Amino acid sequence: MATETLTIGKALNTGLRRALENDPKVIIMGEDVGKLGGVFRITDGLQKDFGDQRVIDTPLAESGIIGTAVGLAIRGYRPVCEIQFDGFVYPAYDQIVSQVAKMHYRSRGKLSIPMVIRIPFGGGIGAVEHHSESPEAYFAHTAGLKVVSCANPQDAYVMIQQAIASDDPIVFLEPKRRYWEKGQVDLDAPLSDAYPLHSARVVRPGTDVTVLAYGPMVRTCLEAATAAAEDGRELEVIDLRSLSPLDLTAAYESVKRTGRAVVVHEAPSNIGLGAELAARITEECFYSLESPVLRVTGFDTPYPAARVEEEYLPDLDRVLDAVDRTFGW
Repeated sequence: MATETLTIGKALNTGLRRALENDPKVIIMGEDVGKLGGVFRITDGLQKDFGDQRVIDTPLAESGIIGTAVGLAIRGYRPVCEIQFDGFVYPAYDQIVSQVAKMHYRSRGKLSIPMVIRIPFGGGIGAVEHHSESPEAYFAHTAGLKVVSCANPQDAYVMIQQAIASDDPIVFLEPKRRYWEKGQVDLDAPLSDAYPLHSARVVRPGTDVTVLAYGPMVRTCLEAATAAAEDGRELEVIDLRSLSPLDLTAAYESVKRTGRAVVVHEAPSNIGLGAELAARITEECFYSLESPVLRVTGFDTPYPAARVEEEYLPDLDRVLDAVDRTFGW
């Protein structure tokens, strides 16, 4: 078994390489993905090895990238589009919502759009305006799109390949602040045996409070769980992994045991994923809840200047404060 220690970024690169090797219809496209290897070097070396007809440097035109990919997908290719930063996706929003999400339905199932839209998302890297956004709710709200987010190298390696192999259009959110974090990756396990793409996973068992997160906040919640254990509280941390469709089977089972739930994400609280999660958990687990489902999120403001972003981002202390508040009812 070939197990290696890789960063999330390198795991994504390796997963993309495997997809290119396994299917000649896979094409990577985006701004600077070729010769440069991407701003975060996620596609580093791929154009050199697979050529500029399969790893394509596009013009700086997000709408054009996605529109072209729709045509390629209809003709049987599997385009993987990189949006360089989360805040740059909005010029392509019309194409994603009006074409990518609706083409299968519009054609009464005759056309498939097997494409992946990779988006580095979230804050924490000290970037300038438009480079730290959390647009997941826009896409999760859109019928016809699937939305996933990886939180560790193993999932990054496997999930990008699963997304590319899917016949549905998938928005693939990558936690940019975590690109350099390392973990063990099994490079030999068959994709057919991998954990399902749209299934949540318990990443730390616990008995006292259920904490749900995805992407960059999973590590924050695991750190909070470690800190809480020092005070005798055991947090059960669930990595949602898929934001649309949502898999809440593990969450329901957990909340019915713990009686308490805290949802954590970087995006603002107003009409965010946390609201949907709180509503569903309340509907399903009402008689098990000992307190309301609480949310720990970014604030309802535009993403702030880099020098104060740590005040905006949910951190260990804010998660632990919410955990404490769940015991106040």
